[in-house]
Amino acid sequence: MDLLAETHRAEQGRWIVTPRKGTAFVGSRARAQERARERRRRVFIFLLESIGLTFLIGLVPPLRVMWWLTFLFAVLLGVYVWMLMSMKEQSPEARARRRVQDANVPTRPRPARQRYVSEGRVARPSFNGLGALGAEDLAGIVVRPARDVGMARV
Repeated sequence: MDLLAETHRAEQGRWIVTPRKGTAFVGSRARAQERARERRRRVFIFLLESIGLTFLIGLVPPLRVMWWLTFLFAVLLGVYVWMLMSMKEQSPEARARRRVQDANVPTRPRPARQRYVSEGRVARPSFNGLGALGAEDLAGIVVRPARDVGMARV
């Protein structure tokens, strides 16, 4: 009866199963990386929860021995985080990033003191290697009030 009920629906056509909007199709390598990331996240959360739970159990006076287990879980968490960070530094992306950083990219040294540009006999301060305009320099800029230009005040 359910099959017959489905045959008389108003909607007709094919149904296509597609991924959610905004998600991309990923290959097997990306899927494996995502699974590994999720597994590492679960181990991290397990260690954090274990630390919290054993600490709370250790608050009961006869069960103070559990604080040794808390300490053990904290050490395991530290070793696990160190291992994850060292794995991240050995990844191909990190090696490529270091290669770019280690490249001999010329950098502009910052001057330790004020530098001056000499034009003729007068030395003037410079900014990023460009001479600054002095008060006596003509720059070709004319400033006029708005009433002279015919603009209305706002």
